[in-house]
Amino acid sequence: MPEKILLASREIGRALARIAHEIVEKNKGAEGVVLVGMRTRGVPLAKRIAEIIEGLEGTPIPIGTLDISLYRDDIAPSELNPANQSHTDIPASIADKRVILVDDVLYTGRSIRAAMDALMDMGRPSSIQLAVLIDRGHRELPIRADYVGKNVPSAQDEEIQVQLEEIDGVDGVIIGSLANRQLTRGN
Repeated sequence: MPEKILLASREIGRALARIAHEIVEKNKGAEGVVLVGMRTRGVPLAKRIAEIIEGLEGTPIPIGTLDISLYRDDIAPSELNPANQSHTDIPASIADKRVILVDDVLYTGRSIRAAMDALMDMGRPSSIQLAVLIDRGHRELPIRADYVGKNVPSAQDEEIQVQLEEIDGVDGVIIGSLANRQLTRGN
C-alpha cells in the first residue's frame, strides 16, 4: 500500500479546534483544567489546544509534559537510558484538577495506561480525560478517547505517522504499510 495523506495542516488545525471546543463544553469552561502532553508529539498538540481554549475562554491553561518511559511495560528497566529519562514537567498541581491527557495516536492503549500510572504518582486528579489526534483502533486495554480528531480504521501492518511543524517542520498525518516503509528504508 502506498503512503496516503490522511490529514494536511489545515485539517489538523480544524481537528484541534473541534477538540478544544469539546473540552470547553464538556468541562463547562476552562476552570480547573490542566493539559498534559505525552512526549513527544502530544506536547505541541497540547500547546495548540491550550492556545485555542485560551482564545475561547480568556483563561490561560496550565500545560505539562509527561515522559512515560519509566512506566512502559514493553521496555525492560535495563534497556532504559538514564540520560534520556524524566522529561516530565508538570507546572501546576494536578490534585483535584481535570487533567486532559493529549497524545498524537491512540493504538493499543498501553501508552495511555502508562501515562495514567505516571499521573497518579503525581497526585490525584478529579478526572483524567483523553484527547488524541488519531484513533486507529486495535485496543489491547479497555481505554477510549474522550476527544478524537479523526478515527482511522487501519490494519495492524500499517503505520500512522503524525508530523508536526514544531518537531518535523511540516504538519501532516500519513498512513502507509510497514513493509513498504521497511523496504524503502533498507534500500
